[in-house]
Amino acid sequence: MSETNNWILEAKRVARGIRKRVLQHTLRHNGGYLSQACSSAELFATLYLNVMHLGPVPRPLVPKPFPGVPGPGNLSYFTGAEFNGLPAPDTDRFVLSPAQYALVLYAALIETGRMAPEGLEEFNRDGSSVEMIGAEHSPGMEVTTGSLGQGLSQAAGMAWARKRRGETGRIWVFMSDGEFQIGQTWECIESLSHHKLDNLGIYVDVNKQQCDGTVKSVMTLDPLDERLRSFGASVHVVNGHDPVALASPAKVPTGGKPLVVLADTCPYEGLPFLSSCAPKFHYVRFKKPEDRVPFEKALKGFD
Repeated sequence: MSETNNWILEAKRVARGIRKRVLQHTLRHNGGYLSQACSSAELFATLYLNVMHLGPVPRPLVPKPFPGVPGPGNLSYFTGAEFNGLPAPDTDRFVLSPAQYALVLYAALIETGRMAPEGLEEFNRDGSSVEMIGAEHSPGMEVTTGSLGQGLSQAAGMAWARKRRGETGRIWVFMSDGEFQIGQTWECIESLSHHKLDNLGIYVDVNKQQCDGTVKSVMTLDPLDERLRSFGASVHVVNGHDPVALASPAKVPTGGKPLVVLADTCPYEGLPFLSSCAPKFHYVRFKKPEDRVPFEKALKGFD
C-alpha cells in the first residue's frame, strides 16, 4: 500500500475514533459538544497527520494538574504546547481559536498517540488542566483564546515574530465559521494580508451552526470566500470530510497571502440521528433517560 493511502486510511481511523470517543464522553457525562466532533473530526485528523509539521512526543503524555495562575511568582507554570512536541524554528505551532472544541482536540491527541487516554478522566475536574473550555495550560493549547474571535490575533503575532526571526515553521489556526461575525477577525485578516504573513494557515469548520442556532439566522456570512479574498487572503473551499481535499491547499504557495481553508462540514456527519436536533446542535443534553437511547445505539455501531 502506498504511503499516500496509508495516511488517508489513518486519517479516517482517527476521525472515527474522535467521534466515538466524544460520543462515549457525552454519554458518560450526560452532555457534551458532540456536533463539533461530527463536523471537525476529519479536520483535526488531517491537521495532525498530514498538514502540521509538529515535533514528536516520546510517549502519550498524561496531563499535569493546573499549575496556578501564571505570573512572575509562579515558576512552575506551563502551557499545553508540549503535546504538540518540543518547539523548534522549523516546526509548526497550533492555535485552537474556538475553545469549546477542546474535547475534540483532546480526542484527536489521544487518537494520534500524543495524549494518554486516562488523561480524559480529568476532564472539567477542579484542579485539572483538562478544561471543558480549553485554556493555555490545556493539552494541545498554548494560548487562552478567551471569548470567540481572539485566537487568530494571537496567532498572527506569533506568525509575525517567526517571520522576523527567520523561522521556517508555520502557524496553524483552527476556527469556527461563527468567529467571522466578529470584527476583530476581519481586522486581523487585513493585518495578515498587509504584513504578507503567508506562514499562517487557517482551517475553518464551516458547519453553519452556533449556540443560538444556524449562523445565517444570527448574521449571514455569505459569500464568505469572496469576502475573505477581498481582504487579501488565499482561499480554498473544500469538502471538510475528505482528508485529501483538506490537505491539498496547505501544499499550494500563496504568494505572500495568508491561507484560509473553508471546510464545508455537516454537524451530524457520522451520526445521522443527530439531525433530529435541528436547528440547535451546539451542545447535547439528556433531559430524560429515553433521550439516551439513540446515542447508546449509535455507540454500539462503532464496535
